[in-house]
Amino acid sequence: MFKIILQLHAHKKGTGSSHNGRDSNAQRWGTKVHDSKVVTAGSIIVRQRGTRFQVGKNVGLGKNFSIYAKIDGVVKFERKGRFDRQISVYPVEAAKAEAKPAAKEAKAV
Repeated sequence: MFKIILQLHAHKKGTGSSHNGRDSNAQRWGTKVHDSKVVTAGSIIVRQRGTRFQVGKNVGLGKNFSIYAKIDGVVKFERKGRFDRQISVYPVEAAKAEAKPAAKEAKAV
């Protein structure tokens, strides 16, 4: 007629919220400067994992695959072959010279 109720207790302290706080901060990957924007030498253009973007003219590749500008100029995202993309930086004077003929052609049409 006796009912035995057996309740087992933990012999180790449970892990609570104080043991969970080890999440790292986000790495902030991605494009930092977009197409046709002016950059200074040393500016990071893209932070990436691996080489999603290839290195073009006047840019360098860091050891963590960051692409940065080597000169002051205008950023251009270009195609490289059929599938790849590359990033280049052109001097501001050269970029203005390229834009002027295109504007003249648009007016002529």
